[in-house]
Amino acid sequence: MNVGVAPATADSLVKDTTTQTFRKDVLEESRRQPVVVDFWAPWCGPCKQLTPVLEKAVRSAKGAVKLVKMNIDDHPAIAGQMGIQSIPAVIAFVNGQPADGFMGALPESQVTAFLERLTKQEIRSEEQELLKSADAALVAGDPAGAAELYSEILAGEPANAHALAGLARSYLEIGSIEQAKHTLAQVPGEKRNEAAVAAARAALEVAEQAAHLGPVAELEQKVAANPLDHQARFDLAIALNGSNRRQEALDHLIEIVRRDRKWNDDGARKQLVQFFEAWGPTEEHTVAGRRRLSSILFA
Repeated sequence: MNVGVAPATADSLVKDTTTQTFRKDVLEESRRQPVVVDFWAPWCGPCKQLTPVLEKAVRSAKGAVKLVKMNIDDHPAIAGQMGIQSIPAVIAFVNGQPADGFMGALPESQVTAFLERLTKQEIRSEEQELLKSADAALVAGDPAGAAELYSEILAGEPANAHALAGLARSYLEIGSIEQAKHTLAQVPGEKRNEAAVAAARAALEVAEQAAHLGPVAELEQKVAANPLDHQARFDLAIALNGSNRRQEALDHLIEIVRRDRKWNDDGARKQLVQFFEAWGPTEEHTVAGRRRLSSILFA
C-alpha cells in the first residue's frame, strides 16, 4: 500500500490497494460487506471525474459498502486477469466474487443507484441466510431461537410473510396461540396465500382444535374401550398432534380411513391433508403419511 496517500489510506471506507494486498483488501473484505474496486490511472481524465463521486457515494452509504482503488499503471496484474481494457472500470465484489460493475464516468445519481442496488442485494442475501437459520432452528425443536431470528428479520422488513409465518409457528410450538394468531394477522393481504403462510394458518387451526379437547390419556382410554369410536380416535389424533406426537396422530387417522373411508364426510382424510399442510411438504411424517394414505385410497 502507498503509505503516502492519506487521507484515503487512513479512511476505513476508502483505501488504495496493490497486487499483493488485493486478496485481503477486496476478496476477504467482501465476505463482510460489498467492496467496490475502482480501477484507474493518473493519466485518465474520466477517472479523475469519477473517483471523487465514488468516494462521496461510498461515505454516504455509512459503512454498507467499501471502496478500494487500484492504480493499474503501478499494479496491472489484477486488471489484466479480469480482462479490463479501458478505464475507469468499477467492479463490485460480494462474498469474494465479482457481482456487478460499470465502465466509464457516471453521474452521481447513477453511481448512488448502483450502490443502492448492490447493498439491497446484500441485505436480501443476509435475509435469506437468516431465514434458513430460523427455519432450521424451528425444525430442530428450538422455537425460542427461531423466534429470535424471525424477529430480527422483521425488524428490518415488517411485512416479510415468510418471517411472520415462521414467528407464528414458533409461538404455536411454545403454546402461545393468541400471539400466533396476532402475528398471522399482520401478513399483508396480497401475501396470505403464500405457502409458508398457508402452512402456518393450517398449524394454527390444528392447534386451536387441540386446545378444545380433553387430556390425551382420557381420549386414549375411550379408544381402548371402543376401537370403533371414530370420533374419539379422531379427537385423539388432533390432541396427539397438539403434543407434537405426529406419528401417533398419523397412525390413528390412517386407521379411521382404513376402517371407514367415508366416516364423517371423509373427515379423517381431510384432517390428514390439513396436518400435511401444517407440517410442510417435505417433513418426514407428511411424506410417509401421503404414501400410506395413497396405498389405502388407491388399493
